[in-house]
Amino acid sequence: MKLDVIKLDGGKGGSIELPDAVFGIEEIRGDILQRVVTWQLAKRRAGTHKIQVRNEVSRTGKKMYKQKGTGGARHGSRRAAQFVGGAKAHGPVVRSHAFDLPKKVRALALKHALSSKAKSGALIVLDSAVVAEPKTAALRANLEKIGVTNALVIAGAEVNDAFGKAARNIPNVDVLPNAGLNVYDVLRRKTLVLTKDAVDAISARFAEKEAA
Repeated sequence: MKLDVIKLDGGKGGSIELPDAVFGIEEIRGDILQRVVTWQLAKRRAGTHKIQVRNEVSRTGKKMYKQKGTGGARHGSRRAAQFVGGAKAHGPVVRSHAFDLPKKVRALALKHALSSKAKSGALIVLDSAVVAEPKTAALRANLEKIGVTNALVIAGAEVNDAFGKAARNIPNVDVLPNAGLNVYDVLRRKTLVLTKDAVDAISARFAEKEAA
């Protein structure tokens, strides 16, 4: 598929050919996208929530009262979960929430995420994401001129320092290098903005995988 390339000031920058295998998938698989988003968010979880188990509660371990003859239930320690100040039963402990997901599923989900943006007309190709000075107001005006208010910008192999500094103060605009492209960030923003270098890198990335 062919898409027009625009410049940051709103001018025309020619056109570019996008590979249909990556940007032209017609039937978008929501189930695959959901699997990968869940996988990404699970990896981000800290897993540091924790309660005190029986051997960590600072209470006496002495038997509360004799085993028989009291008419009450048999108990051995005030650290038990049923007593005030005791441990919590089956509470959270420090652990990792991450789980494995095949690389082929992750790669397929990224293709579907990119294709969903192209299919909905929410994909913009920029000539380059470079500005001379880190001026937030000027960059915001340029982005609004090309219809970008809520977007993920993939700026190339490295993010231009001035562009990154200017964009970090603009709400709902994220800027990442090629290596940071991921399904969750593509889907959470309304528009996907790719530079020509980013498109070339994405095409080469999937071409290598298909060749392998």
